[in-house]
Amino acid sequence: MALNAGQQDSAASGFDKAKAAEGQESTKKVLPPVRTLPPGPLPPYESLDAISPPAIPEDFHDIGRSKPLSDLHSDRTPSDLSDYSDHNTTKYTDSVVKGAALFLEFYGLSYTPHADNTARMASPQLIFVDGTFAELAQEMADYIQANSAKTEHAVQVGDEVRPLLEKEKNEDALEAIVKASGVLNTVPEKEFTGAINLLIHLVLQSNEPKRHLPAVCSNLLKPITSSPSHGFTLAASALSTIFNLLDKTNPVRYNVFLQIIRFIRQHGQYELLKPRLKNLEAWFADWETNAEDQRKLYIDVADAAAEAGDDEESYHYILKALSTFEREEAEGEEAQKYSLKALKMAISSPTRFDFQDLRALPSVQALSDSQPIYSQLLDIFTEQDLEDYNDFREEHEGWIEKEKLDHEKLQRKMRLLTFASLAASTPNREIPYANIAKALQIPSEDVEMWTIDVVRAKLVEGRLSQKQKVFLVHRTTYRVFGEKQWRELGTRIDQFKLVVDRLTSTVRRAQAEVEQARKAEEEQLAKKLAGAGISSGNPGDRRRQPRQRTDDDD
Repeated sequence: MALNAGQQDSAASGFDKAKAAEGQESTKKVLPPVRTLPPGPLPPYESLDAISPPAIPEDFHDIGRSKPLSDLHSDRTPSDLSDYSDHNTTKYTDSVVKGAALFLEFYGLSYTPHADNTARMASPQLIFVDGTFAELAQEMADYIQANSAKTEHAVQVGDEVRPLLEKEKNEDALEAIVKASGVLNTVPEKEFTGAINLLIHLVLQSNEPKRHLPAVCSNLLKPITSSPSHGFTLAASALSTIFNLLDKTNPVRYNVFLQIIRFIRQHGQYELLKPRLKNLEAWFADWETNAEDQRKLYIDVADAAAEAGDDEESYHYILKALSTFEREEAEGEEAQKYSLKALKMAISSPTRFDFQDLRALPSVQALSDSQPIYSQLLDIFTEQDLEDYNDFREEHEGWIEKEKLDHEKLQRKMRLLTFASLAASTPNREIPYANIAKALQIPSEDVEMWTIDVVRAKLVEGRLSQKQKVFLVHRTTYRVFGEKQWRELGTRIDQFKLVVDRLTSTVRRAQAEVEQARKAEEEQLAKKLAGAGISSGNPGDRRRQPRQRTDDDD
């Protein structure tokens, strides 16, 4: 296993390979099992799936610069490190540079390496550690036991796993280690990354990683008491490492990603998760995730977005969750629950004016039976106007307040939608102020304010004519496009065709008049030339006739 220079620099050295003598075991200091994962297909700082910034050494300009091992851990002597071999290599140069660039990009910084810096990065330091599963597991167990002695709940996991490992019961030993691994949340910050990475390595070497990963992820969701300031970054890095080191098509990735979402929700860091969500569909295909599990993850993402105040993203993922219901499941309790939630979000959103995608879902259509009043309200917002909304409110007096809906917001939204409908249904594209005031049920002096609002909402484009007291429509948005709208479109096409036919007739008539005037001018010119005794032929053919020669010419 290797400690990459571009990874967390809080790792310590590692447990002694062997005890010098049995009598020294009781007095030998237990060293932290410092490891990072061996180079894999997707190291955390390379992967685009990471949810935390890649870690680089504290002294960025010293990246890749060789340091004595004794400088890394002053409490260790060179002899303590006799089982380590120090190797220089250029294999991971690009990865290290990329890790540094990603780190700076995460914090909005930039860095262009100079020639001398590049030369230093060309030889990053790698530390390799050899060991069998049994040796590493025992080392991990002893480290947990030693650190648990500092807490209120000491565990003897080191003693417990020793006979199991001797009998080659590796799975039972690993289960005991994982069960006690919550102690790692209390280890010193500089040792945490190495220790957790060793644990991850042991789990991934298991025949059943799925059996042990839930407990490991669950511990990472708990506070790292030894590092209140950097606990989030440490845990996020560990979760990313687990996700990235699992095979791309391994379905266990799904469960790990669920834990990552919950971790993000717990810390209110949705913006770190958001860029990764574009990969969900591809991941589902790789993992062969069924519809129920897809829905579960979409709902978790929607809840995380809602808690972060991103209502549009939350609505988007609720619609994705609803799309996973089969038609026969549309009337189920869960489908109706989330359909109603999506409906409330849609009509209450100040920026959402299109409801066609929502109405097209079978589970939302089924609300007409389970929630007829809500279904009626959705129909009003989809294709009706302010007058219909007011009639609905009178018919169901007190219902909007009972359902904790904001009447002021709903009424404002209906006015904007009514304006859009009025603009779309006006054939001559000129709407008098009086018509706008009547449709929106507002005073005439407020017409211009509402016109500006509807233009800002991008429902209509046009300009106001204060002199003529009309709004000139340039473009409008149809709220629905059904049979009525097709008829209106047909009528407008006919009108356009009539205008084009008239224009064509006018042009042809003008062309005929020009041709007629040209012919008349030519005839008049020919008459004038004939009267002057000049042929009306081509002027270029008219030449002076030669005079006959006489004797006087001599």
